[in-house]
Amino acid sequence: MKLLLVEDDALLADTLGDALRLEGQDVDTVDDGDRALGLLSSPDHGYDLILLDLNLPGAGGLEGLAALRKHDSETPVLILTARGAVEDRVRGLDLGADDYLAKPFALDELEARVRALLRRHSRGGVLQVGSLSFDPISQRFTLDGRSLALPPREQRLLTCLMSHAGQPVDKTQLVKEAFGDDAMGDNAIEVYIHRLRRRLRGSPLELRTVRGLGYLLESS
Repeated sequence: MKLLLVEDDALLADTLGDALRLEGQDVDTVDDGDRALGLLSSPDHGYDLILLDLNLPGAGGLEGLAALRKHDSETPVLILTARGAVEDRVRGLDLGADDYLAKPFALDELEARVRALLRRHSRGGVLQVGSLSFDPISQRFTLDGRSLALPPREQRLLTCLMSHAGQPVDKTQLVKEAFGDDAMGDNAIEVYIHRLRRRLRGSPLELRTVRGLGYLLESS
């Protein structure tokens, strides 16, 4: 799922972004209201959920929310607000926000609120490649009907390979789509590919190296 985090506190934005990416989400961050307003005013913003701070430089968060709701009544919005700003929270909910969290809050609570909103407003379907499936809401893999538990980086890599099933994906594209701005060593992808091959061993799935083109996931 693709999330937009609008937060001008750089440390908080980094912390929240990292936590949500570990949950398997794709997160873009914006640190001022004018940029947020530009994104939210577009009908083609492409986000599945928006986390919106209200006190921003430039255009305010409520202005961005109002612009979004003019053309989009579906995308869930979670307001992040100062603990005492009751009037802002009420106005945000009246403008169409789905939920709010008062700062400071626990990361566990934020992650739970995000999961709940995504469940209620899910746009994405289950990825399926042969007997391997991935539910983007619960972030769970199943293989041959059994749960397949993966560490976060392997999960993100396998999700990317599943979304391109049947076609080779080169290393550069895999790093960009699966890991974004995370620093990756030269041999990291090979290590994760090797681990995924071991996990898929014995199943009707094959993760092949296609010389000169990249890695290919397919069901045999």
